[in-house]
Amino acid sequence: MRRHWYTAFGVCLLAVLLFFVMLQDTRWFLFLLVPLIVLWIYDVTQKDHTILRNFPVLGHIRFILEFVRPEIQQYFIANNTEERPFNRETRSIIYQRSKNVRDSVPFGTERDLKEVGYTWVLHSLAPKPISEVEPRLLVGGRDCKKPYLASRINISAMSFGSLSERAILALNLGAKIGNFYHNTGEGGISPYHLQGGDLVFQIGTGYFGCRDNDGLFDPNEFRREAQRDEVKMIEIKLSQGAKPSHGGILPAAKLTPEIAKARKVPMGHDVNSPAAHSAFSTPIGLLEFVQKLRELSGGKPVGFKLCLGKKQEFLSICKAMLETQILPDFITVDGAEGGTGAAPLEYTNHVGEPLEESLVFIHNSLVGINLRENIRIICSGKIATGFDIVEKIALGADMCNLARPMMMAMGCIQSKQCNANTCPTGITTQNKRLQRGLVVELKQYRIASYQKNTLKSFLEIIGAMGLSNPSDLSPDYVMRRVNDEVVKSLGELYQYVQPGQFLVDDNLHYNYKKYWDLASAEKF
Repeated sequence: MRRHWYTAFGVCLLAVLLFFVMLQDTRWFLFLLVPLIVLWIYDVTQKDHTILRNFPVLGHIRFILEFVRPEIQQYFIANNTEERPFNRETRSIIYQRSKNVRDSVPFGTERDLKEVGYTWVLHSLAPKPISEVEPRLLVGGRDCKKPYLASRINISAMSFGSLSERAILALNLGAKIGNFYHNTGEGGISPYHLQGGDLVFQIGTGYFGCRDNDGLFDPNEFRREAQRDEVKMIEIKLSQGAKPSHGGILPAAKLTPEIAKARKVPMGHDVNSPAAHSAFSTPIGLLEFVQKLRELSGGKPVGFKLCLGKKQEFLSICKAMLETQILPDFITVDGAEGGTGAAPLEYTNHVGEPLEESLVFIHNSLVGINLRENIRIICSGKIATGFDIVEKIALGADMCNLARPMMMAMGCIQSKQCNANTCPTGITTQNKRLQRGLVVELKQYRIASYQKNTLKSFLEIIGAMGLSNPSDLSPDYVMRRVNDEVVKSLGELYQYVQPGQFLVDDNLHYNYKKYWDLASAEKF
C-alpha cells in the first residue's frame, strides 16, 4: 500500500512541475507528458484497483489523501481528549514527564465533569507528605526463597523482535537508572536485556529462550536463564490482552541471527507460537509447573499472566490452589485494552475481558478463597498516568505494568505502524535505517524520568487521600458519575466479597456461584 502512496506523491509532484515547465517551454511540457501517458496506460490496463482503471492518473490522488489522513486527523482535527487509544492530553503528559519539563495545565480541566463515566478520588483534609508514602512492594509468597521488592510502576512485556535492539537497550537501561523492572516479553533474553536492569523473564507457549529442538520446555535451558542475577521474577504467559488464546508465526524472512539466538530457534524456518502450552493442560498442571519453575530458578517469585476469558477457568485455578496448596507469587491481569504489536482486528476489538472488570473478578476470587494476602496482583492495559494507577489499585491491583507509555517516553508518536516494520521512530522495526534515529544514550533517561515523574504523581495522589500506603486504597475512595444525577463509588458499582466467602457461604452471589460450581481443578 505504501508503494501507491509514494507513487501518488510522485504523480502530484510531477503535475506541479509540469505546470511550471509548461509556462516556460512547450518542448519540456511534451517531454514530461510522456511519463503521465505511460502511467495512464498502466492504470487502465491493471486489474487490482477499480478507481485507477476508471480514473487513470487522477485516481492516485486518493492515495495521497489516505497517506496524510492520519496526520491531518491527529494534528488538525482531533481535540485533546477524543483520540484513541491514547488521546493528545495523555500523550502530552507522557512526553512532558519523560523530558522533565513542565507538566501542569492552565485554566482548568477540559473534561466534562457531568459526563457519564467521569471518575475522581476523594481527597482528605489531613493529607500525607509524599515522603511518608511507601513506593515499593514485596513480591514473594510462603514458598519463595528470593522475594523481590518491586516498584509500583514497571515496564510491561515487549519482546525483542517485536521491538528493535535499540528500544530494548533503552528500556533496560532506563529500568536500571530508575530501579524498576523490565519484562522481557516471550521472545527470550537477548544481550540487549542484560544491561543491568532488573528483569522479569516471561515464558510463552513457544518457550523461547528455554526450549529444546522440538519446541518443548527445556529445564536445563530455563535454569541457565532464570538463575541470572538480572532475573528477579518469572512469568508464565497464558494469554495477552491484544489477542488472547491466539498463537502466531514469525516468518523465516523476518528472523535475524540475533533474534534466533535469543529465542533459541534455528535460522531458515518459520517460528511458531502455539495458542496453548504443551508443558501442562490442566489447572493442577499449571500450578505444578509454577512449582517446578520456582525450584529451577533457585526460589525466585513465579507467577502467570492472563487476559480473563471464561470465568470458571480462572476459578478452576483457584480450586487447584486449594487442592495442591501450590500458590503463584503473583498474577498479572492483562486487559483487552492492551496491545503494542500486531493482532487480528476481531481479537483486538471483541475478544477478552476489559481490565477493570477483570481486576475486580480476580481480586474477589482470591479474597473468596482466603488467599489474596499471599498473592500479588499486577495489572496492565492502557495505563499511563498517576491517576490510572490509583484507580487500578483501588479496584484490586497491587502494582502496574506499562507498555505503550514506555514506548512513547522514548519517542513513539502513535503512528500505528507497529505491525508493518516501518515504525518512523525506530522502536518497533528491524529496519536499521529507521533504528538509527533512536539514540539510546538519550532515551534511557527519558524512560527513567517518565517512570519517576509518574510514580511521583501517583504517590502525591495517595498522600492527598490521607494514606501512607497505596495498599490501604479501597474502591470506596474512587467515585464515578453514573448519570446526570447519580454518583457512586467503585465499591458500590462492583460487588466485593468477604474473605473466605467462596468456602463457607452457600448464598454466594449468582455472578460468582454459577462459575464456582462449574469450576474444576482437573480441567480448564
